[in-house]
Amino acid sequence: MRFTSEQRLGDGVLEREFTLGEIPGTLWTPGAAPAPLVLMAHNNGLPKAEPRLVARARYTAARGYAVATIDAVGCGDRPRSAADEQARADLRRAMQAGEPVDEIFESFIGPLVENAVPEWRTTLDALLELPEIGGPVGYSGGWTALGIRLAVVEPRIAAAGFFAGGYVPRAQREEARQVTIPLLFLLQWDDEGNPRQRALDLFDAFGSKEKTLHANLGGHTGTPWFELEDGCRFLDRHLK
Repeated sequence: MRFTSEQRLGDGVLEREFTLGEIPGTLWTPGAAPAPLVLMAHNNGLPKAEPRLVARARYTAARGYAVATIDAVGCGDRPRSAADEQARADLRRAMQAGEPVDEIFESFIGPLVENAVPEWRTTLDALLELPEIGGPVGYSGGWTALGIRLAVVEPRIAAAGFFAGGYVPRAQREEARQVTIPLLFLLQWDDEGNPRQRALDLFDAFGSKEKTLHANLGGHTGTPWFELEDGCRFLDRHLK
């Protein structure tokens, strides 16, 4: 892991860009060390510099956590395959025409998850070697499909917060039954792109004995800010 830039933010948080082979990432660390680690991913290919992700990361780091995010294969500015680009073009056309889009989502989000998981695990290996990081690991982010797969295959993740706003492929909906760590699941009741019943069925499928559903009125981007504070309290219970 090679750090390429750094800047000191408010509340003593240090923000550093890094590269790990071909993987670009950002790490935020609090003033106190060692700190528990939170992996934070945004939804289905959006960049690590997405403003909502950065705002959540900085807030969480100020609460005493090391927070890391990466641009995995096909995400952010990293190259996308011709198949990915065709699927995204098909998706835009179908949405404009009001046609069903589930099979198109399956065609590119499933491979994105498969390609992203090994890079996230490689990144986790490198992060846990840093002296400023220690203790349990959590996952928090809008990319629920990725989080489900990581929770199944990565025993170092002790708790996770998921947002029900992104498409979850059928494979991950089945894998949800294998997820047993504590969960906090956020649902926007009027999310225009996410059928409510599908989200509720996914919550029901999780195998965790401790799982909490927070549902708020509003559309996809209308999650209340207080949910970020509640999310940190959830992390406090399980990572500190």
